[in-house]
Amino acid sequence: MKKGFKKIDGIKKVPGPRAKEWVKRDEHVISKSYTRSYPLVAESGEGVYVTDVDQFEYLDFTSGLGTCVTGHCHPDIVKVIADQAKKLIHVSGTDFYYTSQIQLAEEVASLMPGKEPQRVFFSNSGTEANEAAMKLARFGSKRQQFIAFQGAFHGRTMGSLSLTGSKIVQRQSFSPLVPGVTHVPYPNCYRCPINLKYPSCEIACVDFIKDEVFRTTVPPEEVAAIFVEPIQGEGGYIVPPVDYFKKLKKLADTFGILLVTDEVQSGSGRTGKFLAIEHFNVVPDIVTLAKGIASGMPLGITVSKASLMTWGPGAHASTFGGHPISCVASLKTLELLKKGLMDNAAAVGNYILGRLDQMKDKHRLIGDVRGIGLMIGIELVKDKETKEKAIEERNGVIQACFQKGLMVVGCGQNTVRFIPPLVITKEDADIALALFEESLTEIEKKPAKLKEVV
Repeated sequence: MKKGFKKIDGIKKVPGPRAKEWVKRDEHVISKSYTRSYPLVAESGEGVYVTDVDQFEYLDFTSGLGTCVTGHCHPDIVKVIADQAKKLIHVSGTDFYYTSQIQLAEEVASLMPGKEPQRVFFSNSGTEANEAAMKLARFGSKRQQFIAFQGAFHGRTMGSLSLTGSKIVQRQSFSPLVPGVTHVPYPNCYRCPINLKYPSCEIACVDFIKDEVFRTTVPPEEVAAIFVEPIQGEGGYIVPPVDYFKKLKKLADTFGILLVTDEVQSGSGRTGKFLAIEHFNVVPDIVTLAKGIASGMPLGITVSKASLMTWGPGAHASTFGGHPISCVASLKTLELLKKGLMDNAAAVGNYILGRLDQMKDKHRLIGDVRGIGLMIGIELVKDKETKEKAIEERNGVIQACFQKGLMVVGCGQNTVRFIPPLVITKEDADIALALFEESLTEIEKKPAKLKEVV
């Protein structure tokens, strides 16, 4: 915990004058497609704290949308970045060789579940990692169709966008997308899409794919892969039941379909294990990683069984993928994760979940608390019986947190997500929980009417 942190004085309204000036300049030159939840103009960061251009300090429960797993400007990460920049900035690993890319591939491959040898493809982001996975699945299976999930987010480039089913604004006016993607319900036990109850449902949402989709819409023999997030991110931080993925993998294996797990947000130690899918004891055929894998540096990784990644030279490549600076940052990130940050994510995550469960009993707006490790969602509802979504109230809580010095963002229509750096302490968590509860109480007394945060 950073000593001396204080919530923002209510008399000193944010944003400050310098932030307002920068936001005004931004409005003239930056694409309007960017989604800003509130006008925070960052200047510096340290650990779990961010300071803005007016020197207001914030406790960061967004970690750069999940990228800064080792915290802001971790000294070990800064050092390896600076050292590498002095030696070699770029030569393109698709045309030449350099040691850090090879070392990172070996390290990532060693962290994959299962016993089969692995191969690694490097890119720059999550959407690129998923695009590579789509191409690899089609190449390896010689099939053309895909199954994805309603509520899923896999990226915004045309292939991964075709898999995405999170918000209509992300797809509107961009058709035709890549053909051959069918979306099916994601296992959301709080809001079961087929109106059943777990465990008596016996994971009927997997049966739906077999009995309905494969019977009426998509021949299973034509499906290359099922793309799935082990914990659905943008869709609302939804955690499937523990036996869901075993049944899904069995279905995939029955029809020779590849299982691709998108770990862009849930991986890199966030849930207390390197991959979230490890909590479900399933071995995927392809894994995609990005966000936290290099502590804020751009890096995407697609990993598959070596027996699958057999494409030849030129079949797929990336000029900047596996950049030397990103590779050394990632190697150091993995070292820090193994030295204690994954264990800390599990411990502090369990602590926060416990505190939120207690909070749920006291607050009428909290409908559901869910998550694993430091990937936590708090779903807000107007009524706990009807589960009517508290969309405006959720947005009001986010704004109130910002005014007090806590950075949070939403997911789904009505869920607040907690996704702090993995260096967070219980003391930091206590501060954040106090600010969150204070904000929640304010909104419960005065429901906010704000536009939906996209």
